[in-house]
Amino acid sequence: MTVIVEVGGWEHECCGPAIERGDFVTFTCIRYLQPGGRVRLIESHHDLGPSERIRGRVLDIHVVEQAGATRPVLRVPSGAALCGDDPEDAGHLQDPGTGEVAPSDSTDFLITVSTGR
Repeated sequence: MTVIVEVGGWEHECCGPAIERGDFVTFTCIRYLQPGGRVRLIESHHDLGPSERIRGRVLDIHVVEQAGATRPVLRVPSGAALCGDDPEDAGHLQDPGTGEVAPSDSTDFLITVSTGR
């Protein structure tokens, strides 16, 4: 089974690790049920309510741009790198096909995870 986990914003900037395609990950997520039955899983590093643990392999990563448009990226830099606080990582997003820098001001990402269920 595959699920999409929303990662980013202040949660990731605060204490989020780097995430790459192929990584095995464990996310603690807040589960939101939207009208119409759609479920949103939003990663949280803080005790913000009932949570669900998602474990699996990262299949795909998309950055969420303004107005909800998405585009694929190779990895999510750590929160420290995105904020410019990591001397070993410039925090650039990269195109998965070319590895070239993919400029973006967004810190919101959609991570597709294969849970093996």
